[in-house]
Amino acid sequence: MTQSGVSSQSVLERLGLSTPMDLVLHFPLRYEDETRLASLAQARPGRSLNAEGEVVSAHVVTRPRRQLVAQLRDDTGEIQLRWLHFYPSQLQQMQPGKRWRVRGEVRSGFNGILELVHPKVSQASAPLPQRLTPVYSSSEGLAQKSIMRAIESACAQLQLTDTLPEPVLAELGLMSFEDAIRTLHWPRPQEDIHALELRTHPAWVRVKFDELLAQQLSLANARASRQLRRATPLPPVPASKSEAPSLTEALLAHLPFELTGSQTRCLQEIYADLLKPHPMHRLLQGDVGSGKTIVAMLAALRAVENGQQAAVMAPTEILAGQHYLKFDAWSKALGLRCVWLCAGLGAKVKRQALADIESGQAHLIVGTQALIQDGVVFHNLGLAIVDEQHRFGVSQRLALSRKSDHDLLPHQLTMSATPIPRTLAMTFFADLDVSVIDERPPGRKPVKTKLVSAGRRDEVIASIGHAVRDGGQAYWVCPLVEESEALELQTATQTYETLASMLPDLRVGMVHGRLHPNEKSQVMQNFSAGEIDLLVATTVIEVGVDVPNAALMVIEHAERFGLAQLHQLRGRVGRGSEQSVCILLYEQPLSQQAQVRLRAMYETEDGFEIARRDLQLRGPGEILGSRQSGLALLRFADYEADALWVEKARDLAAHLRETYPEIAQAHLDRWLQGRQEFLNG
Repeated sequence: MTQSGVSSQSVLERLGLSTPMDLVLHFPLRYEDETRLASLAQARPGRSLNAEGEVVSAHVVTRPRRQLVAQLRDDTGEIQLRWLHFYPSQLQQMQPGKRWRVRGEVRSGFNGILELVHPKVSQASAPLPQRLTPVYSSSEGLAQKSIMRAIESACAQLQLTDTLPEPVLAELGLMSFEDAIRTLHWPRPQEDIHALELRTHPAWVRVKFDELLAQQLSLANARASRQLRRATPLPPVPASKSEAPSLTEALLAHLPFELTGSQTRCLQEIYADLLKPHPMHRLLQGDVGSGKTIVAMLAALRAVENGQQAAVMAPTEILAGQHYLKFDAWSKALGLRCVWLCAGLGAKVKRQALADIESGQAHLIVGTQALIQDGVVFHNLGLAIVDEQHRFGVSQRLALSRKSDHDLLPHQLTMSATPIPRTLAMTFFADLDVSVIDERPPGRKPVKTKLVSAGRRDEVIASIGHAVRDGGQAYWVCPLVEESEALELQTATQTYETLASMLPDLRVGMVHGRLHPNEKSQVMQNFSAGEIDLLVATTVIEVGVDVPNAALMVIEHAERFGLAQLHQLRGRVGRGSEQSVCILLYEQPLSQQAQVRLRAMYETEDGFEIARRDLQLRGPGEILGSRQSGLALLRFADYEADALWVEKARDLAAHLRETYPEIAQAHLDRWLQGRQEFLNG
């Protein structure tokens, strides 16, 4: 039992340590070297000290508060011991003349006196440990010794047999699994503590490689399991069936532009997947404004040409609404029916939409996660398109792909405007085929980005007035207030009132998260139609808004936004042929991270470079979203620092699956312990 009366087992489970393998992989945060004694003369502030000495004096002081203070002496000098909280037994322990071994971090106390605060005290005659002492993350009431005992028991129970053959270890220069685990939990004195704590020690390399290998095996299994599932092949419609052009040909002829070479290549990759009898699982990625939507529409038409329905799901009503406006206009030009589905629909309109979806009258369906509600029954869903996929949970995306015949899965195309760097793609998206649109549509110019101090706000407002009076439109994005949507709304309202009063001849509108969906849509339609000159907005416009005439954006308090978010917001301008400008208004003083983010925005418009820098700043969570519930983000390996080992793990995973499937399965069983269900959907 722990001090609080709660069992050690329940506390361990609260720490996520439920199985023996969980305990084996619960590695120390740091290590203390208690294998050697130092003299008191060697004490230095900020360093650990392990020494022995005789108590010279001990007394309780009451100012500034009650505490126990003792003096310890050896042949070389003295040090002060201090306890801010203590028991009577500790005062008894510190009787003059007694010898003790003490350990702790040396501090510089009052008047420069060196001291140990709450030192660890043990018998001076006790034998010194033969190994470094690990220090584990813990929880209140769970002593380090209890964790150590639990880990020792788990290691004995599992026997730590190796999952990888000796020739593989030799070829890759890896330690055995047992040696790595024992080194990390019970390192010998000669081990490099610095390398252990920085996770560069060979023992850490083995653990990281095993984790990466498990991930690669799991992703490969997910891909293979989808190859076993069935989907309806969607071939091109033979020209002999009709003299009229196909839907695809008709749309291409209707468009006022030609596809870029990059769009054409991506479309051909998608078409090749749609020919197969198993579900496509492809990611279409491209920077903001690169033209992903038309590629998605052309993919959807392939499904419609084959008598199947296509559904597009987006995470916000504004983004979904923008998709619907485009898909509906293209559908009408082709004589197709496109249906809109979201939570804010009126009862009568929603009933009709659901009936059209179920009967097959609706060829294309666009909406929010309302598409995956129980009442939505598709007639024959052949293609599911998910935009900004990282904003959905795993279960939400799987729910859309399961909205079809139980024996046949729809093909799935996910889209993202957040470019994924190569190492991240190898580590977390290895089960996906990836198509990249890496060309800007012709006629579009790079957006000029300007950094302007908030002290010049009035100048910025004046320049907006001039630009809009010349026939342009502009966005004014309000500062991000993460703590409170109400505060964010208040800020937007105040900004709206200020701009409306300073620019009385302009038509100023406002859109924010608390508006009713229908009101939001109406404001955006008015802005698109040119009936609003200046749109004051919160970040609800971050994705999906496409108004080519809007060539100017001001982002207020730009230092509060993340790099990816700033890039997405900037992507709302630069969609026409006019030169666009994005002004980042910032408040001084800037934190170092804010300086890095704003400098990146100023220096580059390349989405891949932005994503790379953002990953360096924040890690992969933003891009991944909740992609893998069954397989958490890497605990030990680093997607970028360990890129070389990612490639080796990927190659070995392919070799093991093909040649030694039993070894591959044993490795997966050890590392994932069955937690991979979401990868196989």
